[in-house]
Amino acid sequence: MEKQTTATAGTTGPRIPTADQIARAPKVLLHDHLDGGLRPETIVELAAACGYEGLPTTDPVKLGVWFREAADSGSLPRYLETFAHTCAVMQTREALIKVAADCAEDLAADGVVYAEVRYAPEQHLEAGLTLDQVVEAVQEGFRLGEANARANGHRIRIGTLITAMRHAARSTEIAELANRHRDSGVVGFDIAGAEAGFPPTRHQAAFDYLKGENNHFTIHAGEAFGLPSIWEALQCCGADRLGHGVRIIDDITVNEDGSVQLGRLAAYVRDKRIPLEMCPTSNLQTAAAASYAEHPIGLLSRLKFRVTVNTDNRLMSGTSMSQEFGHLVEAFGYTLGDMEWFTTNAMKSAFLPFDERLAMITDVIKPGYAELKAEWLFSAGL
Repeated sequence: MEKQTTATAGTTGPRIPTADQIARAPKVLLHDHLDGGLRPETIVELAAACGYEGLPTTDPVKLGVWFREAADSGSLPRYLETFAHTCAVMQTREALIKVAADCAEDLAADGVVYAEVRYAPEQHLEAGLTLDQVVEAVQEGFRLGEANARANGHRIRIGTLITAMRHAARSTEIAELANRHRDSGVVGFDIAGAEAGFPPTRHQAAFDYLKGENNHFTIHAGEAFGLPSIWEALQCCGADRLGHGVRIIDDITVNEDGSVQLGRLAAYVRDKRIPLEMCPTSNLQTAAAASYAEHPIGLLSRLKFRVTVNTDNRLMSGTSMSQEFGHLVEAFGYTLGDMEWFTTNAMKSAFLPFDERLAMITDVIKPGYAELKAEWLFSAGL
């Protein structure tokens, strides 16, 4: 990765990107929850349409602030309450189409060219939809959002990850659902929810089924729980990627002389190029990291782990991919070259066919960053 240096006018060299360049840079997102990314105004609109009266306020601006403050409160019950509100307004076909379309449009406007967005269909059945109808509605919404984005001059492709809840007992059924819709844009499977008390091996049958079907899956692991969660996700379940995986830092020792020693699990994760879906702002909210500057992403990147940058829950964290990269640029002095490295990591790790991943890297990501890197040549005053 490029190191931060002082670049003077008329010279080539690593350059710290501006906020505008970060926003325009092509980005790839692998870890984003559909029910954690609604627009506040859409929540108010859908609540009125379905008669939901549980919102803390119907003022969109104040509601957005409430979601962020609740997520920052340090109270798990209050944090979980935020998802109760978003899921409550996502129970009809029309609502799911609207939320998915908004998601695609918002990500595209932020410069995201490929995203894998996840959600749990079992949380959207209260109004009588079936699991398949939920998936079909979300897929329709993503396609609509992609088309709307194109009409506005943006290009994005959305892949869907179907999620099962760790505390429930429907994971095999949900895995079968994901496999059933794999030819219509569902690219993989995930489990989410509290790690403590709900190890990934509790859902071993679902993972064994997916492996038998040659399908892809990621597992939330190493966020709220430590190394045992990561080990089980990889060595027992066979996860392709780790959702968060931030606690792998617990298996890395930094000595007083600055040398670094990797434990056996950390070395395995790095050597096998297992992708880490890291979400810096979310990790700060859940106390998995104390600050952006102290986030393990800095060390893991220097050690060349397969690190990716993600949003997790854009509404609750008040964030976007551009904001996540902005925080990292400020904390670590990352350059456009570093952003390209993270983005390429993510595209390499996406659950798309190899030729499509390669084309995205070669024809979209690399040209996009090359153009941004060359802008200094045409700036005024050289």
